[in-house]
Amino acid sequence: MKKNLPTTQKLPVKLLKIREALELSQNGLILAFGLEGHTRQQISAYESGKYEPSLSVLLKYSEAANICLDVLVSDKHSLPEKLPTKTLYHPH
Repeated sequence: MKKNLPTTQKLPVKLLKIREALELSQNGLILAFGLEGHTRQQISAYESGKYEPSLSVLLKYSEAANICLDVLVSDKHSLPEKLPTKTLYHPH
């Protein structure tokens, strides 16, 4: 895992909100998303903004929440009130 500067300021908060909305612990998220190569500490680092997750991890979060990837990674979009959404959430 390489250290990157976050591309968005809101991404860590969004990742945490999605995990909490799914009612998963960090270890539970690893199992649910099939991220067996990851550790709880890595998920914590994503949620605190210490590290930026890979594209494949970001896709897992967006698919689980049923939101478009740009909603997840862009600071100009906010997450919908209710997660996961029933239909694909894309604000534009």
